[in-house]
Amino acid sequence: MARIRPFKALRPKKEEVAKVASPPYDVLGRTEAKELTKDNPISFLHVVKAEIDLPDGIDTYDDRVYEKSRENLNILINEGHLIGEDSPSFYLYTQGIGAHIQNGLVCLASVDEYDKDQIKKHELTRKAKEEDRTRHIDILNAQTGPVFLSYRDDDSTAGLHDIYERIRKRESLYKFEGDGGVLHTVWRIDEVKEIEEIQNIIKRAESLYIADGHHRSKSASLVREVRRKGNPNHTGREEYNYFLSVIFPHTELKIMAYNRVVKDLNGLNKKEFIDRIGKDFIIEEVSGRYEPEAKHHFGMYLDGRWFHLIAREGTFLKDDVVGSIDASILQANLLNPILSIKKPKQSDRIDFVGGIKGLEGLLYLIDSGKFALAFALYPTSMEELMSVADEGLNMPPKSTWFEPKLRSGLFVHQL
Repeated sequence: MARIRPFKALRPKKEEVAKVASPPYDVLGRTEAKELTKDNPISFLHVVKAEIDLPDGIDTYDDRVYEKSRENLNILINEGHLIGEDSPSFYLYTQGIGAHIQNGLVCLASVDEYDKDQIKKHELTRKAKEEDRTRHIDILNAQTGPVFLSYRDDDSTAGLHDIYERIRKRESLYKFEGDGGVLHTVWRIDEVKEIEEIQNIIKRAESLYIADGHHRSKSASLVREVRRKGNPNHTGREEYNYFLSVIFPHTELKIMAYNRVVKDLNGLNKKEFIDRIGKDFIIEEVSGRYEPEAKHHFGMYLDGRWFHLIAREGTFLKDDVVGSIDASILQANLLNPILSIKKPKQSDRIDFVGGIKGLEGLLYLIDSGKFALAFALYPTSMEELMSVADEGLNMPPKSTWFEPKLRSGLFVHQL
């Protein structure tokens, strides 16, 4: 049973929403974020990535960065760029890019359910990033970036589609176009009866699943633990017991491929490398570019040529929910044994290219001479992700790229 609740959001004025709303803090480097905000003093990047307002030599985790984040948030509030709601609300947050549309419910999710694994994870968190987001939440006394959650879209929750259709016929609170041609539309849901109707349907979901935002949710748990210990009158209803979330039906989410580029052939010449691949993969050269069209199919770009790779039968266990994912197959049968890349997230010989950049992003890195070969993967499915989370296991590193991304700054949850 999933428990959610409405909240009094801090949000942008309608006429400024497009200028305030920003990409998430972790998809931009410092230089790129500086460039994006040089003519926009009210971008929310000044809050979630405040190092852009400090000298370049200051470390991202320096105390001054968090203090600057708090200062910038207070400026947005005090100057009226962010306004507070008078009553608790949900929000319907719809994103559209081309023919793809996804409908998310902005709400608060339960830290208790996160701690009890009723909100299921598929990724390990790193201590440095946990501490970073924990300090950010604690010092700002606010959650500034939502956790991207999902639920199984089945008969038990089908009623939400009808409610969302009804809400979308009303006048929107926000409607603007963001980066990449993504149309962002928001409706406020503040009628008590409608809020309860939504809560009752969400309760039928057996679990919620973290699609993206493992560090933000973990940090909410860590902040709650500190504040609970420091509050002798703790009731469990305090704002710190919940975290800012947007919940989507799994059928509407779009996972794009997360591709790989590698710097060298590990001392092998091209013939030796291709011969060794042939042990675990059927391999054929193709004319023109090749983008995988099904699971267990891979594209490989080497020396100006494209190859189509198919994982051979028996080279992976079909009933292994992690081992049968394409990122695992490529790692176990090629990257590790042939190219000696044992820990891809720690190796400087491999990099990862989000599917939003397409094959063009791979071709650029190879043809520019920065890398020697590229692998194009078929996108992981939400069903695979949820199966892994149901087993209490972790997805292979860099195996999911969700698009479109949630904008930061549309909603702030103050503790």
